[in-house]
Amino acid sequence: MLDQKLLDVLACPKCKGELDYRPDDNELRCNACKLVYAVKDDIPVMLIEEARPLS
Repeated sequence: MLDQKLLDVLACPKCKGELDYRPDDNELRCNACKLVYAVKDDIPVMLIEEARPLS
């Protein structure tokens, strides 16, 4: 589970938009870019190259 303070400052690295945290799926979603960023061992992987498309 990610800390709320961290979630408050995180933004999509591509568009700088808001991210939607999905703790059950261990991911952060950017609805504007339609990208999903993984959260591994409670660490967000905020690399555009490693994001997957939101289906």
